[in-house]
This record gives sequence, C-alpha cells and structure tokens, in this order.
Amino acid sequence: MTDAILAEILLPTNELRNDLPFWTKTIGMRLENIFPADNPSVASLSGHGLRVRIDKAAQVPPGKIRILTDDPASFAGGETRLTAPNGTEIEVVPLSPQLQQPETVHEFGVRRLKDSAPWVIGRAGMHYRDLIPSRLGGSIIASHIRIPDGGPVPDMVHYHTVGFQLIYCYKGWVDVMYEDQGDGMLRLSAGDCVIQPPEIRHRVCHASPNIEVIEIGVPAEHITTIDHNMTLPNGWGDPDREWQGQKFVHHVKDKAVWQPFRIPGFTARDTGIAAGTKGVANIQIARFDGGTPPATLHDTDIHFTFVLEGSMTLKAKGEPDRQLSAGDAFVIPPGQAAQYADCSTDLELLEATLPAGFTTTVTTL
Repeated sequence: MTDAILAEILLPTNELRNDLPFWTKTIGMRLENIFPADNPSVASLSGHGLRVRIDKAAQVPPGKIRILTDDPASFAGGETRLTAPNGTEIEVVPLSPQLQQPETVHEFGVRRLKDSAPWVIGRAGMHYRDLIPSRLGGSIIASHIRIPDGGPVPDMVHYHTVGFQLIYCYKGWVDVMYEDQGDGMLRLSAGDCVIQPPEIRHRVCHASPNIEVIEIGVPAEHITTIDHNMTLPNGWGDPDREWQGQKFVHHVKDKAVWQPFRIPGFTARDTGIAAGTKGVANIQIARFDGGTPPATLHDTDIHFTFVLEGSMTLKAKGEPDRQLSAGDAFVIPPGQAAQYADCSTDLELLEATLPAGFTTTVTTL
C-alpha cells in the first residue's frame, strides 16, 4: 500500500503502436504500463515531471504539451514544434524565464488621480492603479499600489525576472524581508525606497493601514516566480553581492543629502540607485526651491515623474497645459521641451529615468 498520489493527462490515440515510439524515443518518456497484452490500447508514460495516459477509447481532444528546457538543441533533435501521431502538439520552450526588453514607444502622457483611474485587485490582494496606461510599448510599468486595511500581507517568498524594479513608500510603512539583508524585517517608511535587483528573493510581511507605494518595473511584463525552497530571513550576505549586475539599495529619507537638481529651481536627494544599478536607472526626489524653473528637454529613453506633494502646471511644447497635484503622474519623451510652472512651495516629485546618464538642456517653449 502506498500514500503516493499521481495525476495524469488523458490523451486519445487511433493506434497505440504508432504513438509509443514517438513518446518514448523522440520525447524521451518512460513506459510505465500497457494493456491488454494481446492488442494494447492503453499505455501510461512518465517523464519531464509529467505523466500521460494514451487510451484508444478516450473521447478527448489531442491537446498541447509544453516541454521546458534551457538546452532545446539537445531535445528532440532541436525541433521546437512537433506533432505526435495521435495529434498532440509538442512545443519546446525555455525553462528559465527570459527577460525581453521591448523598444520604447515614446509619448507624452499624463495620468491624474482625480480622473478616477480604476483600481484593480492584483497579487496578494493589493490594489493597483496603472500610472502609464500605454506602458510605452511594454517598456515600463508604473503602479500606484495600496493596501487599505494594512496588517499581515498574504505573500510568499518570490522573485522577479526583471531588468529594473523600484519600490517607493509613498504613505505609511511596510515591512519586507529581503535575501541576504539581515535576520529580520526591513521597514520602509514614507519617503524611503529600495530597488529589488533582478531575482532577489523577498516577501512582503506587514503593512500599516492605508499603506501606499509606487512600484516601477522594466519591462512592463515580467515573470514573478514563487521560491518554495527559500526561507526568509536568511541572515546577512556579502555586502558587495550583485544580482544580475545590480546591488540591493535601501534609501532612507532621513539620511538623505539634498543637492542641486538637474532643473534650476529645484533641489534633490539622490537615492544611490544610479550607482547601485551601474547606470541602468536613476531615481531622484526633487522639491521646489523657489524662482521660476526654465523649460528644459532631456535625451534619456524613459522619463517618468510622480507628483508626491503640492501642485504645478505642466507645460509642454505642442500640448495643452496640465494642472497637476499629488497623485498625478506623467511621462515626457526625449527631445520634447517642458516646463514645471506655477509650483507650490511644497511641491515634491519622484523622478525615474532610464538610463541614468543623460543630458538636460535649458530651452524655450
């Protein structure tokens, strides 16, 4: 007697003897049982983490099976699409998630909170608001995320196959565990931020009531993988460790140094993310410092800004003026002149640019 429980996929066949060589020799599965002996019509096979039952009496579609491998050249003679004699389609695809960065489709775009952009319920019950609906052709996603009730978050240890990812704590606080970052939880308070390097394991644990964060991911569509084997926290790791060439960066607002911003009339606190990502991205928090900021243009690929506090008028060449306030967001394409006008004294902006190194030129509208 055994406690084992197996699951198998049922597939049809017209003639079992025609199918067996394909499934055993081409696909590399192992025959487990076959019957009846005098004229076999049913066979069960296993392999690659899958069990199939091929049955001449099965009244089911032939279906489609995906084989996952990072060495497709050594599987089935390098074929990536095959069809079994019984009609089952076989597709050979990468085992490890692949990062593909789409080419940016530039646009001038504004997303205002008062326009009632819909909130949708996403992973772990969190509410998401899309800040760049077009996602610039799939090159970036920016989300305004909130957890209204706070408390424990039903999250699991996971990681993202991503090129760049920022978590900025906008309101409240949130406790997160990160791989190699200590023996307890790391708290992000309002104004703090972290970058989650590609494939760093982490888990969101607790959040204050009405917690809000801004999350930026590049590219827009990226895979989240649950790690069922790692337990967090896992202690301190190598402080110089890199994940896909990026270091873990935890920026604390209260320890920040303010310095002149790229646009006159503003000061900024640098988060250290440009250095931590080796120039992949830069995150700066800019606040209005007085005067009349001039019109400028930039030459970076992606330029995203979220209004954290205060209000301003966004003027851009060829566009009507936009009155912006806290919770609004905008993207400005390279080469388009824009001016931050009518700035309130408490204006504060979160600016994300990819890549980090670029030129700002003072111009006129």
